[in-house]
Formats: sequence, C-alpha cells, structure tokens
Amino acid sequence: MKFRSTPSQIRGSIAALMTPFTADGAVDHAGLANLVNWQIASGSHGLSIGGSTGEPSSQTIAERAEAIRTVAKANNDRVHFMAGTGSTKLDETLELTAAGRDAGIDAALIITPYYARPTQEALYVWYKTVCEEFPDLPIVAYNVPSRTAVDIAPETVARLYRDFDNFVGVKETTKDFEHFSRVLQLCGPELMVWSGLELLCLPLMALGGAGFVSATSNIAPAAVAEMYESWESGDFDRARTIHYGLHPLVDLLFVETNPAPGKWVMAQQGLIESPFVRPPLIELTPGGLARVRILMDSGSDYLTSSAGFTLTGAGTHK
Repeated sequence: MKFRSTPSQIRGSIAALMTPFTADGAVDHAGLANLVNWQIASGSHGLSIGGSTGEPSSQTIAERAEAIRTVAKANNDRVHFMAGTGSTKLDETLELTAAGRDAGIDAALIITPYYARPTQEALYVWYKTVCEEFPDLPIVAYNVPSRTAVDIAPETVARLYRDFDNFVGVKETTKDFEHFSRVLQLCGPELMVWSGLELLCLPLMALGGAGFVSATSNIAPAAVAEMYESWESGDFDRARTIHYGLHPLVDLLFVETNPAPGKWVMAQQGLIESPFVRPPLIELTPGGLARVRILMDSGSDYLTSSAGFTLTGAGTHK
C-alpha cells in the first residue's frame, strides 16, 4: 500500500496478471507468486489482477480475495498494485474491495456492472457507493463495454471525478478513441487514464494517458515496459518500433478467448504449471494452437525470457 496515498504514481506498464490454475483447476498460488516475481524482474512498473484476463467470473469471492493476498505478499510493495475488486453484485464488490484494502492494494479497479446494463445515473450511484464506503482507497473505474454491455460515459466519469477525491481514474478498454479524448478533455490531465486495449496503449500516451494495464505483459513484460519508457524519454521511434513489433503477440492473445492462448504460452515457457482455464472457457483447440505457434514464432523477438523463473514440472505442454 506504499502508493495508496499518492495514486498519481500508478503509471507505466501494469501487468494484467492471468490467474494460474493447477491441472485439476485449483488456483495455483505458487505459480501466481512466481509470475509476480518474474514480472517485476522483467521491468513491469505495476501489477493488476482480477480484470478480465484473470478470469474473475469463474472464481468465488474467497478465491479472488486469496489471489489478491498472494500478489500483495509476493510484491511486498516493490511496485504499485491495482486489484480488480468489482462484481456484478454490490455486496460482493464491497466485500472484495474491503479484502483488497486490508491486503494492502494501492487502488481498487471496479468494473462496470455487467449484464444488467445500468443507466448512467445508476452507474454514478454504483461508483458513488464504493467511493463513500472506502474514502481512503483510490478507486478506478474499469470500462470494458465489449464484456459488460454498458459504457460509462465521459460525462459520468467527469461527474465522479469532480465529486469524490478518491475517484482517481479509469481503465478504458474500448476501441472508441474519441471516448479517450473526451474523458481527458472533460476531466483534465490530472485524471489517470490507462488503456486496457493492447493496440491503443501507445496511442493513448499522446493524449496524456498514465500508461496501460496490459494483457500482453503476461508474455512480453520487458518489451511492453520498454515501450512505455521509450515514450516517456522521448524516444518515439523506439516506442513505435516496439508497438508494431508486438502486433503478432497481441494477435496471439486473442486467437481464441483470452486468456487461453496466453496461458498456453506461459505454460510452454515453464512460468506456470498448466494452461488450464475454467469453464465456460476451454483450452486451445488444435486449430487455435496451430495459429498461436505461427504468431509466437513471428513475435519471438519480443517474448520475455523465463530464465530463472521456470517451475519444476512445467513447460511440457505441446
């Protein structure tokens, strides 16, 4: 919780961690701690778990809380930690956010309620409730309309930002780049905005973004972190080179539903024990695996080595 009092420091390349499972489907806490250590050693500036890439909807609140505690303990305040603590139910959201607060997270990432399709006023009340319940915890909205069927409007973000000191930003996972611009125009440059859409991570920086919560960091953390650092240092050519070089790995992650392709790569590298994903997802189909192999080879220059972080018995998935 070292960064909780200064959320403006929660910048850079934040790894949207996948939740590793054992071959029989249990949460693999040893594997998760290994991923945390590898991410930090590879240069990631921050960590997140509990977003879409972490398969939160297939886990119980107790499992999600325990995973947050595992990440917080393994991290030990080395980098900032923004945990996804939202659910489609308010009581679960408050329970998990409290667990995250107690575990020492630096900020809570709260997804817009999915399936119910609340109005903008209802979304305001939702986030208002969370902000008021946790006045000393930075709250970040997680806007991902492709999964939730609702879009938090720029005007609603601005209203929350005006009304609550602890509403500090939004993770935007939308292809509507005009939306990014309007959020920042209405709120000003002090609002923290992170991209959750891989190919808009670098473009958002030109508008004043704080960084990105990146699924690609699961397999290429060093390159994604370098892309951010290159932009910040003014080496725009290098940042663009990495951006385009990462395209095959971005495509790889979405050959089939994320995180199944990325988990296969991490298991292949020995970073996790198993590529298991929980229902309703399934592991890669033969056709998907063939495509992943091609893209993995194409983007091999940008994959981060797992040397020193290979788990015993892992890395045998063909």
